[in-house]
Amino acid sequence: MRLAVIARVFGILLTVFSLTLLPPIGVSLLYDDGTHIAFAVAFGITLITGLVMWLPVHDLKQDLRTRDGFVVTSLFWLILGSFGSLPLIISPEPDLGVVDSIFESISGLTTTGATTITGLDTLPPAILYYRQQLQWVGGIGVIVIALAILPMLGIGGMQLYKAEMPGPIKDTKLTPRIAETARALFVIYIALTVLCGIGYWWAGMTIFDAVGHAFSTVANGGFSTHDASMGFYAHNTAIMVIAVVFMLTAAINFGLHFFAFHNRSFKHYWKDSEFRFYIWTTAAACAVIVGYLYMSGTFSMRESFLHGIFQVVSIGTTAGFASESFALWPAFLPYLLLMLGIMGACAASTSGGIKVVRVMLIVKSGLRELNRLVHPNAVVPIKVNSKIVPPRVTDAVWGFFAVYILSFFVLTIVVMATGENFVTSFSTVASCLSNIGPALGDAAAHYAEVNEVAKCFLILAMLAGRLEIFTLLVLLTPAFWRH
Repeated sequence: MRLAVIARVFGILLTVFSLTLLPPIGVSLLYDDGTHIAFAVAFGITLITGLVMWLPVHDLKQDLRTRDGFVVTSLFWLILGSFGSLPLIISPEPDLGVVDSIFESISGLTTTGATTITGLDTLPPAILYYRQQLQWVGGIGVIVIALAILPMLGIGGMQLYKAEMPGPIKDTKLTPRIAETARALFVIYIALTVLCGIGYWWAGMTIFDAVGHAFSTVANGGFSTHDASMGFYAHNTAIMVIAVVFMLTAAINFGLHFFAFHNRSFKHYWKDSEFRFYIWTTAAACAVIVGYLYMSGTFSMRESFLHGIFQVVSIGTTAGFASESFALWPAFLPYLLLMLGIMGACAASTSGGIKVVRVMLIVKSGLRELNRLVHPNAVVPIKVNSKIVPPRVTDAVWGFFAVYILSFFVLTIVVMATGENFVTSFSTVASCLSNIGPALGDAAAHYAEVNEVAKCFLILAMLAGRLEIFTLLVLLTPAFWRH
C-alpha cells in the first residue's frame, strides 16, 4: 500500500466533492434562508483539506494498484460522509449533533434514505436541497464519477471501478476504456434525472420539489422534502406513477440502458435473465400485497393498487419512499416488503440489497441440487443469458450470501446490546445493510429515537451495504496487509 498515491487520490476526490457544496449556497441566497454561511465554511474546509493532501504529491505519476483501490474505495466513503456532514453540523437548522449529522450525510451518500431529521416541511430550502443532492451524487457513486477525471490526471481507475461496481461479475466494462464507461454511465444518469424532473413538474410538483425528488428517485435514495414523503402527493396519481416508472428504470442494470441507447433497441431487456427474474418477482409481490390489502379491508380497491404497487416498487428498489406508513399494515406485509428490499434490484443499478442476480443464481443453484437428488450423475450447468456461469462466480455468490447473513445477525445482536428492542434492531440493520431506509419498531417514522451508539453501528452497516461487504471486510484480513 502506497500512502502517497492514496493521499493524491483522496486530495483530488475531496477537491471535486467540495464543488458540490456550491449549488446549496446558490439555493440559500435565492431563498434567503441564511444557511449560505454554513455551506461556505464547509466548502472552504473541504477544498483546503483536499488541496493540502494533493499539492505535496501532485507530481506523482504512479498508478493505483488493486490493493490501493480497495483502501481508497472503503475509506473514502467514510471520509466523504464526514465532510458531507459539515453543513449539517455548522448550520443552526436542523440542529443536529455530530453523530446524527454524519448519519444523515452517509445515509444520503449511500442512498439509504434513513433520516434522523423531523420537521422537513419547515427546514431551510438549502438544507432540503443539499440532502437530495447528496443522494444524487451517491447514486452514481462519487468514485465512478471521478473515473472520468482521474485518467486525465495520470491516475488509472480500473482498480477503483472493480471495487465500486456492484454485482458478482466485476470485470465487464461497457466500453474499452474505463473513463469512457464512467462518462457513459454519467450521461445516462443525467438524462434519467432530467426526464424524471420534467415529469414531476408536469404532473404538478413545484420546480424545487421536482428537482429534489428527481435526484432521490433516480438515485433510489428515498429522501424527500416533506415529512410525509411521497404521501404528500398521494392524491396525485400521475406523480405516483412517474415515481414508480423511474424507480424501476433506475433499478435496472445501467448496462442494459447503455446498450438500448447505443443500439437504439429495447429487445435486449427481456432477453436478460436478471431483468426477467426481477420483473416477475416484483409482479408477484404486487399481486400478493395488493390482494391482501384489499381483502383485509385496509384500503379500497383503488387505494390498494396505488399504495400496494407503490410500496412494493419503492422498497423493492431500495428507494424507500413512503406513500403510507406501511409499518402499520396488517400481518406479514411489512416484513414481506423488508425481505424484498433485502433482495434489492439489479446489479449495476442505483439500488442496494443483495442484488437480484445473486438471488437468481442461488435459486438456480438450489434447483440444480434438487435435480441432482433425482439424477445423481446428471451434469446440470447454471446458465445466465444462455451462458454457463463459471463455478468461481457461484462460489463467490454463496460466499457473499453467507457473509451477508452473518454480518446481518452480528449487527442485529450488537444493536440490541445498545438497548434497542428486537423489532427495531432487526429492521434497522436490515434496512441500513441493504440501503433501503424505512424500518419498523421505534424507527418506523424516523431514526431520531435510535440511540447514538446504535447509529454508529448502523453507519457501518450502510457503508458495508454500499460497498457490498467484501470491499470493506477485505481490509480486516491479514492477507490483505501482507506484501
